[in-house]
Amino acid sequence: MKGEVPTITTDRYLLRRITPDDQENIFRGLSDPDVVRFYGISFENSESASEQMSWYADLERSGTGIWWSICDKEDMTFLGAAGLNDISRTHRKGEIGFWLFPENWGKGIMKEVIPEICDYGFKTIGLHRIEGFVESENINCKRAFEKVNFTYEGTMKECELKNGKFISIDIYSLLSSK
Repeated sequence: MKGEVPTITTDRYLLRRITPDDQENIFRGLSDPDVVRFYGISFENSESASEQMSWYADLERSGTGIWWSICDKEDMTFLGAAGLNDISRTHRKGEIGFWLFPENWGKGIMKEVIPEICDYGFKTIGLHRIEGFVESENINCKRAFEKVNFTYEGTMKECELKNGKFISIDIYSLLSSK
């Protein structure tokens, strides 16, 4: 998997390697107050988003993750990003993450994309478990997990400090069928 990011195609979307040309879109998404409300990072300007671009590249190089640009298959418009990180080969698990520009919310994009990413994780990487960690107040993300058959496992109460306030995190998982 190191350094390899295959293109994944669904009925409506194309998932492709994140490239330096995506930096402006990554900045646009990860500086949007609606997107970063539950995301954990935010960038002040396009240049500062280079930190996120380096993170994507480091995941690939180290073999600990893989992220894709989510694009509309018809016109290749960048819609958001999704992928796997914190991959543990020892424990055969990884964490899924994703975000979309707000104008793309509620269109069923993640319902189509998440199963393909999980399928890649299970069949190609050999994962047994894919985890999702969601701020308890992030209703949209929790609904997305439920729509693609992730199981709610519980809540870690006030386990992280964000903006000077303790937040709770809900844990979701999907296990491979093998």
